[in-house]
Amino acid sequence: MSYIEIRDVCRHYEQKGASFTALSHVNLSIERGEFICLLGPSGCGKSTLLAALAGFDRVSSGSVRIAGEEVTLPNIKNVTIFQNYGLLPWRTVEKNVELGLESLGTPPAERTKIAHRYLELVGLARFASHHPSELSGGMQQRVAIARALAVDPDIIFMDEPFAALDAITRMGLQDEISAICSKQGKTIIFVTHDIDEAIVLADRVVIMTPNPGKIKSIVKIDLCGRRDRTSPDFLRIRDRIFREFALKPADRTEYYI
Repeated sequence: MSYIEIRDVCRHYEQKGASFTALSHVNLSIERGEFICLLGPSGCGKSTLLAALAGFDRVSSGSVRIAGEEVTLPNIKNVTIFQNYGLLPWRTVEKNVELGLESLGTPPAERTKIAHRYLELVGLARFASHHPSELSGGMQQRVAIARALAVDPDIIFMDEPFAALDAITRMGLQDEISAICSKQGKTIIFVTHDIDEAIVLADRVVIMTPNPGKIKSIVKIDLCGRRDRTSPDFLRIRDRIFREFALKPADRTEYYI
């Protein structure tokens, strides 16, 4: 059995007296330490699926299991990073990173030590005493990443965390999170609608299509080391994914590129 098992998951909503299907018969297995990107346009159910995995939402039918246990509620060992950073404006950068450690009951001296370790990792150690309002958007997102890593989570869920950032900052953070998570060996589920971002980050790209939301195909990314966005191999994979979106939804297929 894989670390994460999604089996025949459907999610239906009632809206103004009408039924809406956000997810339809979704099946996916994820191994420990994988970086998975859920890729697709708005309305394809990728954020709905992420919410079910994180325990923020319940599926209408089917099952979601992590390490053999059905997901019914959020788990403190799994963290979620959102677009809006989720930082507390009245706390310093250091104290924001310590937030999850406080919930775990980590002693103050150890909290400070851990917070500085991860601020150093994301290149923000010298901003420890600053407040979020004094940082750029990209820096705030790095604080959110440090806070997530500080609690040593089993899984990090990321819901379009770089969507609000400018292109240059976004590319820099893509490279940073790829390098950090590779070193940390974390399991990452990352929602995006950006094809290049998915190729830069993922071990596998799960392509989702809307109306109703389902998995169309899965593309395994076989690119070693830092991913050059201009390389022939990168562009070949990019073209393949573009073609996937150009076709009508069909039964799911899996490719090895």
